[in-house]
Amino acid sequence: MTPLADRYGRRFPYLRLSIIPACNFRCTYCLPHGYHAEAGLAGPLSLDEIARLLRGFSALGMHKVRITGGEPSVRNDLVDVLRTAAAVPGVDKLAMTTNGTLLSRRLGEWMDAGLNAINISVDSLDRAAFARITGHDRLDDILHGVEMALAAGLPSVKLNAVLLRGVNDGELPRWLDYLRDRRVGLRFIELMQTGDNLAFFRDHHVRASVLESELQDAGWQALPRAADAGPAREYRHPDYAGRIGIIAPYSKDFCAGCNRLRVTATGDLRLCLFGEFGIPLRPFLQHDEQLDALVQAIGGQIGRKEQGHFLHEGRTGITPHLASTGG
Repeated sequence: MTPLADRYGRRFPYLRLSIIPACNFRCTYCLPHGYHAEAGLAGPLSLDEIARLLRGFSALGMHKVRITGGEPSVRNDLVDVLRTAAAVPGVDKLAMTTNGTLLSRRLGEWMDAGLNAINISVDSLDRAAFARITGHDRLDDILHGVEMALAAGLPSVKLNAVLLRGVNDGELPRWLDYLRDRRVGLRFIELMQTGDNLAFFRDHHVRASVLESELQDAGWQALPRAADAGPAREYRHPDYAGRIGIIAPYSKDFCAGCNRLRVTATGDLRLCLFGEFGIPLRPFLQHDEQLDALVQAIGGQIGRKEQGHFLHEGRTGITPHLASTGG
């Protein structure tokens, strides 16, 4: 099978699959009032549907899967989801993005199920600031889980921090101290406008390029980007065990290296996080015999993928908040 590619020559070995829209945090930039189920919304994909979906993408060259939410650990059968994904032929990297609330209690189960990469949302190393951002005073427990992941030898441990002006954008020195002796990847993510956060975005958006310039001035050097890597521009420094990545969606040519597609918890293919439409794949996930039809459905839609997002124009597509599509 020819690997999935769009009309701009981009290939897509990387799928981000949301398995549940719900989240137990109330992050100011995403769900400040908590998660509220949308009336009439179908339930999330079943294990069988997930297995069929991933087999279809695998047939099109996908080999990296990232499980997302909402918060994926809210789903009671998460271990079964991970085991199902790890068993799909061709999948060699199984990652998950989580807020880490269950990390210290469930890490062993997740790794036994096949998880080999994890991103944990840690928007601040200051306990009070973390609680203000997330609505939960859980920083110490989450950082303990990070230490457990490092000690367990999980191949890839990364932390995600959304940059917020006036809230956490002055924490670089503290983060550098943290990274000096820990082999973790830190991702600074530029705040993105979504359908329902315009006022918050205007108050707290800061360009990630400002931080990137600080890193370059301090001797951090850019690394080559792997073919199945996420959107971060990654930097390293000889004096630090950890690495820093910058995700700057408002930067020039950000979308040129796009290599990932998304599927929502209810089975809609999203060609872009900020796209104007979703493509229902669930009808093709009801029987094993539908694999060829599923592959054709995915391949037939990739030509609709735009060259870039339209965030610079204030167009956020059908994404009301990041939890709705998995970020």
